[in-house]
Amino acid sequence: MYALRVLHAHGINQTALQTVYHSVIISKLLYAAPAWWGFSISSDQNLIYGFIKRGVRSGFCAAVITVIQEIVDDVEDKLFSKIHNNPIVIF
Repeated sequence: MYALRVLHAHGINQTALQTVYHSVIISKLLYAAPAWWGFSISSDQNLIYGFIKRGVRSGFCAAVITVIQEIVDDVEDKLFSKIHNNPIVIF
């Protein structure tokens, strides 16, 4: 977050700032989300949601990304379809 504030202070435009936020922060949150999201409790999920909401308030994140549950569901669906369509894996 500090690096994003520094970039903002140096005059980076809003679109580029949101791209950096999504590339760094959101990708780190979603990297292994299919592995741990189902085991997290609602208070953990609320902390992540609050962190993203803070990014939206400060202008680092587009307001579209506020529903983290839907994003994690999409990531899980993509992972499942990649596993399901892999010709090497036999079910």
